[in-house]
Amino acid sequence: MNLGALRSAMQLTLHTHHASRIWHGRAASERRHGIIGLAGFVSIMAKMKRGAEQDDPYSDWWMLEIERKLDDTKTRLQVLRAEIDQVLADVPPELSLGENLNVQPVKIPLFIGAQLGFLAVYLLADYDNLARRLMLAHHTALIDRHTLERMLDEGSYLLRSTFALAQRYRYSGATRDDIAANNALARAAREQYGELPQDVLEGTRRSRFAPPIVRRSALSRAVPVAAGLTVNPDAPEGIESEDGLSGDATAVAADEVSPHE
Repeated sequence: MNLGALRSAMQLTLHTHHASRIWHGRAASERRHGIIGLAGFVSIMAKMKRGAEQDDPYSDWWMLEIERKLDDTKTRLQVLRAEIDQVLADVPPELSLGENLNVQPVKIPLFIGAQLGFLAVYLLADYDNLARRLMLAHHTALIDRHTLERMLDEGSYLLRSTFALAQRYRYSGATRDDIAANNALARAAREQYGELPQDVLEGTRRSRFAPPIVRRSALSRAVPVAAGLTVNPDAPEGIESEDGLSGDATAVAADEVSPHE
């Protein structure tokens, strides 16, 4: 049977300019440096996942680092959310406050093939919700302007620092077999990216979202493989992932930021 890839229509709804700016990031100019957005982060996660699939231990290590950072960001956003929830709990029971929703929210179609990219999308949705609640609290005189801006900036920093960390990722070009053989690829990777923990080198510690490893010979890693695909994780994504969903790993508006060049 000649089955195609599975597809699922997905979109992200944002209600605040604060969250929208984090999605897009900021293009570099003569006066200001560029800031990576969620769209650029998703693109890097696709390359990172592809590198881990090709048995690059450095890609595996980066997946662990990004997963840890995402978990930490989630925890810190929950602290901010608990703080504003406590403030809103002080509203007299005689006063009913409805949801603070945008009458014309932005709806962004999503095409994401890396699970770590989805975790970041969930964090942006949490931040959007946090921003809405903060602005409601300020509008109803429950917090002052300084508190509003402080908490908005704290939440924004958590997300942007996560995305910025991902920009440091580079595909090493070496596999675990190269490392074991200590060949030229392995020596170059060690010199440029440093040593790795032994459990990462052995493949016994990987991200819970790490893909199955596809082992290829040194020759096949240097040339395009069957079906016109290359094994270079910086090449366009388009293969079917292990869960059967499309491996397309880009996101709308990804061209507005630079992934990691």
